Amino acid sequence: MSRTVRYFLLILSLTIAGCSKPAGPIATPERGTPAPESRGVIGFSVLTLTNPFFKEIADHMQAALKEEGYDMLLVSGERDVKKQADQIDDFIVRGVTAIVLNPCDSLSIGPAIKRANQAGIPVFTNDIRYDGGDADVVCHVATDNYQGGKLAGEAMVTELGAAGGKVAILHFPQAESCQQRVKGFREIIDVHNAKPGTDQIEIVAVLDGGGVRDEGFAAAKDAFEANPDLAAIFAINDPSALGAYAALDGVGKADQVTIIGFDGQPSGKEAIRDGKILCDPVQFPDRIGRVTAEMIIKHFSGDKVEAVILIPSELYYQVDAQQDPAQKG
Repeated sequence: MSRTVRYFLLILSLTIAGCSKPAGPIATPERGTPAPESRGVIGFSVLTLTNPFFKEIADHMQAALKEEGYDMLLVSGERDVKKQADQIDDFIVRGVTAIVLNPCDSLSIGPAIKRANQAGIPVFTNDIRYDGGDADVVCHVATDNYQGGKLAGEAMVTELGAAGGKVAILHFPQAESCQQRVKGFREIIDVHNAKPGTDQIEIVAVLDGGGVRDEGFAAAKDAFEANPDLAAIFAINDPSALGAYAALDGVGKADQVTIIGFDGQPSGKEAIRDGKILCDPVQFPDRIGRVTAEMIIKHFSGDKVEAVILIPSELYYQVDAQQDPAQKG
């Protein structure tokens, strides 16, 4: 064997040895220690992910579940009850441990929930309640929307009570949560109007604003065109309230019409700070997400779970925004 060949073989053997030798200590599981396993997958179908409120619920719920060893599969129904029913069926096929919903339709989602019941998969709801009687939900966690609607009504009475005026409601009637908001709002207005000698607050229109900005824009535009002397709008959430403001601002009437929203999303609070919206009954989506996770864990621990847990809302005005660290700067 020539010197050149021997030299080549020596270099090759050193190279192979170098490649097979670890560059440093490699962490390996101790013998007998199993890799951590998930306790299960929770399927969550939200109403829509275009609304950051539902994303915040999902984020806090996922974090709380992760701490307890559960994974979460998040999908969005995008306000389409058929799409959401298909998502529930997919959860059933996947064999998820539990299902959580913001129902896209409080009644029509019933048959899909019942299929989950028949498959032995517990169902939970948050923010929007299942309003039927043919299927079972373990626990519903939400804002006290009726109480929040009453707060909005009280704010409207404070604003218009001295002179009265015409009011339009931008609704999303498919959602039980919005039904409760409007119910509470109207009850306070009715109590005000029943007082002798009171200047009347007249609800002249109840329109479906879709719970989104573009549909809120269109509904507010229609309400104002039909009622040029409109004094105020109650919108069932911030996106529709912001759409209403854009419609009024576009015709130079933003200063004429007072807007009260609902939610307390960052964009809504910013609009309150800037004087575009008078106030909001604010929700606490972080609490809704965490409490839902707590109820799921409690259920699987064999503990008794309350059927309904309601979290009170609070009015948020410009003065609150001015003191809110998140609205400064």
